[in-house]
Amino acid sequence: MADVIPNGFKKNIMNGTIDLDTDTIKVMLTTSSYVPDQDAHEFKSSVTNEVVGTNYTAGGQALANKSVTQDNTDNEGVFDADDVTWANSTITARYAVIYKDTGNAATSPIIAIIDFVTDKVSSAGNFTISWNAEGILNLN
Repeated sequence: MADVIPNGFKKNIMNGTIDLDTDTIKVMLTTSSYVPDQDAHEFKSSVTNEVVGTNYTAGGQALANKSVTQDNTDNEGVFDADDVTWANSTITARYAVIYKDTGNAATSPIIAIIDFVTDKVSSAGNFTISWNAEGILNLN
């Protein structure tokens, strides 16, 4: 499966429910048992099979140094943030789910679901997500 941008995100970004550079945006990890659904999975409450592992906290980690910029060369809007690391962790994950954290899973909208293609594993080491050099999301 490829990365997924839920249809709910498209609506929520257009109606102002999500402000990528000012809202609390988090990334959580799930196992390969989670099956993303672009149409039906609008909120964090739809996400199943979150990983459990050493030095991983349920709900994931907040993104730091978020930015939204305009790229006139590629004619895109770009959302980016610092890479994310769970230090000294033991984790096996297949997906990274990026979402706006409202404090309530039923109202925390999903922004994107990143597919690692195969399980990504750390064993008493760093589990790092290195975002693409072009940004986490590019809208054109």
